[in-house]
Amino acid sequence: MVFRTFAASLALLVGLAVVGSLAGPQWHPVPVRDHIVPTRVDTTIESNDPVSLADAGQVGDHEVRSTVVPVDLGDTTVEGLLRRPVDEDGMLLEDRPGVVFVHGAGTGRAQEAFVRTARMLASAGIVTLVPDKRLDTYSTRERDYEAMAEDYLRSVDLLRTVEGVDPARVGAYGESEGTWIVPVMQVDDPTLAFTVLVSAPVVPPREQAAFAVDNYLRNTGVPGQVFRAIPRAVGMQLPGGGFDYADFDVRPWLEQQTAPILVVYGTADPSMPIEQGVRLILADTGVGTDAPVTVRYYAGADHGIRLRGEQSTDGAGSPLHPDFPRDLAAWIQGLPGTADAAPRVAGDSPEQLYLAAPVPRPQWWGNGDVVVAVVVAGTGLVVLALVAWGVAALAHRLLHRPAPHGGRFAPGVGPPLVVLGVVSVATVVGLALYLAAVARLAVDYERDALVVQGGWITVRVLGVVAAVAAAVLLRRVGDVRVHRRADRDVAVAHGAVAHVTLWAVVLGSALLLVTAAYWGVYQLGI
Repeated sequence: MVFRTFAASLALLVGLAVVGSLAGPQWHPVPVRDHIVPTRVDTTIESNDPVSLADAGQVGDHEVRSTVVPVDLGDTTVEGLLRRPVDEDGMLLEDRPGVVFVHGAGTGRAQEAFVRTARMLASAGIVTLVPDKRLDTYSTRERDYEAMAEDYLRSVDLLRTVEGVDPARVGAYGESEGTWIVPVMQVDDPTLAFTVLVSAPVVPPREQAAFAVDNYLRNTGVPGQVFRAIPRAVGMQLPGGGFDYADFDVRPWLEQQTAPILVVYGTADPSMPIEQGVRLILADTGVGTDAPVTVRYYAGADHGIRLRGEQSTDGAGSPLHPDFPRDLAAWIQGLPGTADAAPRVAGDSPEQLYLAAPVPRPQWWGNGDVVVAVVVAGTGLVVLALVAWGVAALAHRLLHRPAPHGGRFAPGVGPPLVVLGVVSVATVVGLALYLAAVARLAVDYERDALVVQGGWITVRVLGVVAAVAAAVLLRRVGDVRVHRRADRDVAVAHGAVAHVTLWAVVLGSALLLVTAAYWGVYQLGI
């Protein structure tokens, strides 16, 4: 009897492992083998025209005058924060270069975004304009980078009219998501004097997301089985639809650049393909364009070119890498002499472990709405069936009536049925909680072996218990059917309530266990 249960359990576990393997794509990122080697560690910006840097201002040379200005976007208006350098007498400097800042995904209000960078540039003699991000056309599900480029160009047009700004020397600074927008701006307005791409993904958002998740999970120390979830989560159509921008490709616009480009990465940024991005930009701008590229890598700097783990003197979080604003101000003020000055690539040595690549798409469960529907249906069937059966049994007990013949299971069937239903739900709930906990650790770039390893073991043990309960139930049902040949009154379930409960729990549990298998709970190295 024990052997039969063991054999049935093993068969179910192997079957679930096979289903989980075949139901979706695997994850096999390609290692980076040809690494970028900067020409030198010193990131100082030089110029082919020494005179161009002779009069360049340094960070802190000037007081800064800040003004809130309206930015007309045609069908709406947003506020912008204008920062201008002034001399010792409080007079505005004349013929200064200007920079419009383009938001990344995590920034929105002009008063709160790019505060240090914009102020430091202004103190060096560069006029900066940070507009509010337009949010009425921007949401988690819907983003149009081409339309956003048109909106930001309104800020460029405004900055060109500002007193003290040389309209021929106005450029755009994009960070993270903003670097998908800035190249579009430069193509739409070829007179844009320069572009700065900070922490640029370059690859489409879906590829960048998978790359970042992979890196974060590796740092968190999750078991190898968890990585299978990356293409299945990132590659599927997310529940509710939308997210068309996930496959936006900026490279056709990079190929049309005509203005100098400064590319900046922090070597402590795990979310960006910091080597691959540079190679793609150099390749795309090196064919049929006149867009010289300067690349700088900053040691210990994160996604925002901040020094992680350090505290700024103003108490407002981590400080910028001290060489970044210095180099940025020099590069902008020294143009065009700084555009193609050697060295092209300088700074800390980057280390990208794996290439960002197209994400395999799930075939069976490629629609997120289906995935959610299966989980909700499975959980609902199990919970409602067990609750209804329990309520019926309790009602008969309270009424001091014996359980009706039509509401009972054959001996030995009820307990494994209940365990199967309860543990199947617990497995999927535990998996969801585990992934949420790992996501929190990954975003915070932390490790916790108890959560990461212990949580995964717990989820897998629950999955095994559910499979064993299913095996025991199958064996008990088989035994009942054997006995029924000799006694027609013997049945697995008696009456409608018991039959509905049996089939609802079995069907719901099957949906949940297949879901758990899909997300890797039953991997056996297959």
